[in-house]
Amino acid sequence: MNVILLSGGSGKRLWPLSNDIRSKQFLKLFINDAGERESMVQRVYKQILATDPDATVTVATSKSQVSALHNQLGDGVDISVEPCRRDTFPAIALATAFLHDVQGVGDNETVVVCPVDPNVDNSYFRALDRLGKLAAEGVAELVLMGINPTYPSEKYGYILPVTKDEVSKVSEFKEKPNVVTAQSYIDAGGLWNSGVFAYKLGYVLDRAHELIDFVDYNDLFAKYEGLEKISFDYAVVEHEKDIAVLRFAGEWKDLGTWNTLTESMETAAIGDVRFDDACENVHVVNELGVPVVAMGVSDVVIAASPEGVLVANKEQSSYLKSIVDEIHQEVMFAEKSWGSYEVLDVEEKGLTVKVTLNPGHCMNYHSHSRRDEVWVVVSGHGRAVVDGEMRQIGPGDVVCMPKGCKHTVMAETELLLIEVQFGKGITVKDKQKHEL
Repeated sequence: MNVILLSGGSGKRLWPLSNDIRSKQFLKLFINDAGERESMVQRVYKQILATDPDATVTVATSKSQVSALHNQLGDGVDISVEPCRRDTFPAIALATAFLHDVQGVGDNETVVVCPVDPNVDNSYFRALDRLGKLAAEGVAELVLMGINPTYPSEKYGYILPVTKDEVSKVSEFKEKPNVVTAQSYIDAGGLWNSGVFAYKLGYVLDRAHELIDFVDYNDLFAKYEGLEKISFDYAVVEHEKDIAVLRFAGEWKDLGTWNTLTESMETAAIGDVRFDDACENVHVVNELGVPVVAMGVSDVVIAASPEGVLVANKEQSSYLKSIVDEIHQEVMFAEKSWGSYEVLDVEEKGLTVKVTLNPGHCMNYHSHSRRDEVWVVVSGHGRAVVDGEMRQIGPGDVVCMPKGCKHTVMAETELLLIEVQFGKGITVKDKQKHEL
C-alpha cells in the first residue's frame, strides 16, 4: 500500500499550543501502550505500519514542518516537501510525482491519500487497505471513504451515494449544510466526506500534467511557488464522473478543535495543574514551568504555552481561529530535527532561548552576520565547534560566538543550553549554513 499523509495547516485552531511550525499533529497529547506521550502524526504513522508493515508512507508537508517530522518520526521517513503552501491539489500532485519519479512507484499502482490527524481505531486502517484494493480493481477512477454520520453536522461536506450499499457510485457532493439540510442528507444515505481517497498513480499524474506544465518531479518542485492555489476537490473531484465511495462505520473523529480534541484525551490535565472538587468537564494543558490552578469552572479548556494562554468555553473554542488570526508574533517554541527550542525572553536588542539537543544530534554548522551569541551549558555533555576548533562541553561551560564565526554543537547525551543572542534586528533569516 502506498500512502500519502497530508500534514499541512497552520494549526491556529489549537492555539496557543500550535503555530505555523508546530501544527496540531505534532502536539504530544495522547498516551501510547508504553505509557508515553505521543502526537497524532506518531500515532497514525505507527498504526499504518502495524496494519501493513510493507506500506510505503510519504508525508506531504511544507518545508517549515520537516524538522518536526524528523524529530518525531526519525530521519528515515519519506517526505514530499512543499516549498510553500499551495492547497491540496498541488501538494498531492507533487507527492504523486515524488512517488513516481523518486520512489519508483508505477502508474498502475494504487495510492491512498489521507489526513494525518483523525482519531481512529485499527478498523480505519483496514478500510484504507480495502480502499486501495477497490481502486486497483478499477471500481472507479477515484474511490472515496465516506463516514457514516453520527449526527447532522454542519462542519463537514457530504457525499451522496447512488445506493446505501457498502460500496456505491457517487451521485453528488454537497457543501457544509445547516442542521436541517444535513439531516435530509443523512436520511438519503449521505456520508461525511473524510478527505480520504484512493487512485491509480497514473490517473492523478495525468490530471496534473493536464493542469500544470511540467516535465517531472524536479521540474514541478522548481515551479511550485508559481502554481495556483486550488484544492483537490475543485481541481479533480468536481470534474470526474467516475467516482465510488466506501462506507465506513468504524470509529472516526476529526480532532480539529479544542472541543473535539479534549474528548479524546486520556487525562484531564497535562503539566503542573491543580483542580478543586467543583470543576466539571475541564481540561488543562500546561507547557509553562509554573502551576495552573482551576477552581469552580465547568466545560472549559485551558491551554498555556510560550505562545500565550487560552481560557475558553469548550463549545466556543471552535471559533478560536478568527481571533488568533489577529495575533502576530514570533514563533516561541519549535521542534527541530536535532531537538527543540523555546524562547524565554525577548528584548529590543536581545533574545534568550532554551535549547534542547537530543543525544547523538547536532545543529547545522552555521554563522550569523547580525548577532553575537553565547551558550551556557545547563546539563548534559557534548562538543562545540567554533571556527573549526572543537572542545568538549559540560555543565557550567560557556561558549562565545561573535557575529560572523562558524559554529555548531553536538550532543553526546541530552544537552540543555541557554542561548543568549545580542544584536539589532534579530531574525531567523540571519543564518548561513557551511560545510564542517
